[in-house]
Amino acid sequence: MSPAVLTDPAAPGSSAATGDDLGPDDPLTTKEGWRRFVERQLEPPPLLAAPALARLSGQARADYDEARRDYHCDLPLVSTPTIRQTITTSRLLIQLNRHQVSARRGVIISGASGTGKTTALTQLGRTHERHIRRRYPGDRYRLPVLYVTVPPAATPRMLAAEFARFLGLPIPARANITDIVNAVCATAAHTRVELVCVDELHNISLATRAGAEVSDTLKYFSERLPATFVYAGIDIERGDLFAGTRGRQIAGRFTVLPAAPFAYGTSEQREIWRALIATLEGLLRLHQHQAGSLVTLDEYLYQRTTGMIGSLSQLIRGAAVLATLDGSEKITRELLDAVPVDYAAEQADTARRGRARGRRREPGT
Repeated sequence: MSPAVLTDPAAPGSSAATGDDLGPDDPLTTKEGWRRFVERQLEPPPLLAAPALARLSGQARADYDEARRDYHCDLPLVSTPTIRQTITTSRLLIQLNRHQVSARRGVIISGASGTGKTTALTQLGRTHERHIRRRYPGDRYRLPVLYVTVPPAATPRMLAAEFARFLGLPIPARANITDIVNAVCATAAHTRVELVCVDELHNISLATRAGAEVSDTLKYFSERLPATFVYAGIDIERGDLFAGTRGRQIAGRFTVLPAAPFAYGTSEQREIWRALIATLEGLLRLHQHQAGSLVTLDEYLYQRTTGMIGSLSQLIRGAAVLATLDGSEKITRELLDAVPVDYAAEQADTARRGRARGRRREPGT
């Protein structure tokens, strides 16, 4: 099985949107923004042959290049092992939980920043919702997935308000948390929510009173709603979410799926890394780029990104945009050097270079 494959962008015959961008008032944490995310289908622009390219007027060529830059800024998603495991495990639990009246099982996606946790969570939600839409094509009132994020320094009322905001429920200033929770649960039951995706779980700390109360609120929602809850957060196992009585109960009901960087130690791991690069390279729409040239830079790309899928995507997408801007129409190591990556990846690369210099200076080597 290929270690990196494209996700299905849309079901055959679906009425998916073709590239509408989310507006500032339509984030994923609203049902409107979520619906547009689920329906969005990114169409790769055609790569014109040289004669057709030469016939383009100045404005037409500028529009053509701009369309390719937009495409490279938002390359189609590559399905990683983390995404596939999240979807497989969570959809199994959705089936197992369907007739449970209490103690439903859930999933926690945990890992360092940049390992694709949010991507796995949102792709799970998108995959499940598209499945439900295909199964019930005439039911436009069904909202199978609810997606929220835990706000920083959250309180129980703030979290309940996030649920209400997704569903589009008004929150009167005098409404207490009980009013909000009851409205959310009634609406979610009416719209047949089956999957609740909660991101930024690391914003909850059981060491504080407010954090413990937020955790209790999530647990209450999970008991009231006949749905499977899937969480994502940074290094959850290293925090205090599994500590104490509350933590033991969470640990007893949730499966933890690790989101880790790609490894590069063994020959098998390197082949998986190269396959990921090859998949991303195959998505490029550049006139002079030689297929396979990025794969030959696999070690360099690993050093720049430390195996983080988010960093690798940024590096390749950025280089593709620069290749259309400077007219080179191909990605080279020099062009990749010009693309900044995140601070964590840069620091890891700097530390690696320091260790390498130290080894070269050791006497007798």
